[in-house]
Amino acid sequence: MRTTVSIDDALLAEAKAAAVRTGRPLGAVVDDALRVLFNPGRAERATGGVRLPTDGGSGVRPGVDLEDKEQLADILGENEPPHAAG
Repeated sequence: MRTTVSIDDALLAEAKAAAVRTGRPLGAVVDDALRVLFNPGRAERATGGVRLPTDGGSGVRPGVDLEDKEQLADILGENEPPHAAG
C-alpha cells in the first residue's frame, strides 16, 4: 500500500543505506523495521533471521569436515559401542 509519512532525516538515511547494503527496496527495509517494532518473534520467522546462542570458542576445530557425518559422529562419541553392564 502506498502512503505518505514523515520520517526523521537521520533514520531515513540509515534506512536507505540498509536498502543499498542489502540490495532491497527501501519499502522492504521499512516493512522489516515495523515488523520488529510490533512483533519481534514474527519478524525473525518472516525474514529467516534467527540469532543462535554461542558459547565463545573460535569456530570449527581444525580438520573437522561438517559435511562428513561419520567423522562428526566419531568426534561426538556416537559411534562408540555401548559399555557392558556389570
